[in-house]
Amino acid sequence: MTDLHAFIAGLPKAELHVHHVGSASPRIVSTLAARHPDSKVPTDPEALADYFTFTDFAHFIDVYLSVVDLVRTPEDVRLLTFEVARDMARQNVRYAELTITPYSSVRRGIDEYAFMEAIEDARKAAEAEFGTVLRWCFDIPGEAGLESAEETVRLATTDTIRPEGLVSFGLGGPEIGVPRPQFKPYFDRAIAAGLHSVPHAGETTGPGTVWDALVHLGAERIGHGTTSAQDPKLLAHLAEHRIPLEVCPTSNIATRAVKTLEEHPIRQFVDAGVVVTVNSDDPPMFGTDLNTEYAVAARLLDLDERGVAALARNAVDASFLDEPGKTRIAAEIDTYTDTWLARA
Repeated sequence: MTDLHAFIAGLPKAELHVHHVGSASPRIVSTLAARHPDSKVPTDPEALADYFTFTDFAHFIDVYLSVVDLVRTPEDVRLLTFEVARDMARQNVRYAELTITPYSSVRRGIDEYAFMEAIEDARKAAEAEFGTVLRWCFDIPGEAGLESAEETVRLATTDTIRPEGLVSFGLGGPEIGVPRPQFKPYFDRAIAAGLHSVPHAGETTGPGTVWDALVHLGAERIGHGTTSAQDPKLLAHLAEHRIPLEVCPTSNIATRAVKTLEEHPIRQFVDAGVVVTVNSDDPPMFGTDLNTEYAVAARLLDLDERGVAALARNAVDASFLDEPGKTRIAAEIDTYTDTWLARA
């Protein structure tokens, strides 16, 4: 696997399921924690490894929200966004759709216009300095209820507020006790405003949640979709309609959504003909990164370099990047792979 790891490290990639705050590395989190010493989040990067050890999904949400609380000013937002892009560029991520929860920041007192200006300034600076293209998915924090849904869709669809880089609309947070159909009116408004639908579903609840996301929320991709493997009809539907799954293997283990990597259903998805993309979700919190997730997927699926490159192409094809951008990154993947194998 050593050579394959090296291949993965240099492979041009796109990432479709990765969270803004959840991408804050120990370096970034410790900087933010030092800025706000009243927080319970450790300022020592080494201590964060223990802090980011989760007993279950509910515990993960509690810890995640404590890190969200470190982002209190537009300067914090800008720092976080730019440094996340830097970390992505180090992994040869050419394009990423970063899931952002503006409700969490605005309700903590950050001016909505200043928030949008901060993420856009960071996006443009990152593209200029690193060549990494960022786009935004605004997601509803499901645990905050319909008030958060109303506020999120307002921020996502009001022309004077909506940021230029926004491409999609999502739904995150806990699934248990947060039924998907109640969010239909908000997704309808977002879709009518030209945004793509990408809710989380089937991560910690059964395949019925995925069906709800498809039927009621018009999902074009499914975040996680882990329990889809329990329903052959659902797998057939996803495969027939080419609805991709945003698969995050290490995340599923860390949150106890799946017991072991050996039990992860990614092979069932691929065997059923479902389009699979590989993602890192909240990488530092789960002790991973996108390169590691590709290596995990390669092991679980018995992939060689061509197979890994095909996974990378899946993410590009399933993205909401414009066609010239897709063509450019796909060509980079092909050229890189051909050159690597020719040298081998």
